[in-house]
Amino acid sequence: MAALVQVEQVHKSFALGTTQVHALRGISLQVHVGEFMAVVGASGSGKSTLLNMIGCLDEPDQGRVLLGGQDVSHLSDRERSQLRNRKIGFIFQSFNLVPVLSVAENVELPLLLHKELEQKARAARVAQALADVDLTDFAVQWPDKLSGGQRQRVAIARALVTQPDLVLADEPTANLDSETTQRLVELMADLNKKRGVTFVFSTHDEKLMGRVDRLVRIRDGQEVA
Repeated sequence: MAALVQVEQVHKSFALGTTQVHALRGISLQVHVGEFMAVVGASGSGKSTLLNMIGCLDEPDQGRVLLGGQDVSHLSDRERSQLRNRKIGFIFQSFNLVPVLSVAENVELPLLLHKELEQKARAARVAQALADVDLTDFAVQWPDKLSGGQRQRVAIARALVTQPDLVLADEPTANLDSETTQRLVELMADLNKKRGVTFVFSTHDEKLMGRVDRLVRIRDGQEVA
């Protein structure tokens, strides 16, 4: 199976007051095309920092990150932004929906940067993404009228609407009850199989851990064997 993501000896530190925090300490791993994978670790273990590296939201102090064979470690801000918009979808635990936009408008947002897509093509993509998460009937609804599970499904649709190679989800079920979590995990697993989209999660959720193809455990910025 081909490697979609390669993380090679990546180090990352942050200044916290007068203290230097070593978030990643020479971590290396691969994510293969079509994987449904979770990164697991205690708070402060470095898992969110690792997702930020893979998602081109930050750059390493040392080492490199390759996405589809391209070294993305030290791209310019503009280059990283373009790559994220074309290749990567994001799902956050706090949903990050725009309250003054409808469900359909929230899902359409990432497509507005795809200048080659006309309005009709954007509308078709949005309709398909909403159908994929079973929210077609909620297209004109406002986010604050939705349940937590429905809002997270909107976030999933928004992550998928650009037809990315990779979806990164940082604790996507943290704010949801167990029944809603179970439904969302099954939905994402189904989309992984049907669409062939690679999913990488950071999570503490046992239900999600039990459903993924592979667990990567990290502690103190390093993978635990």
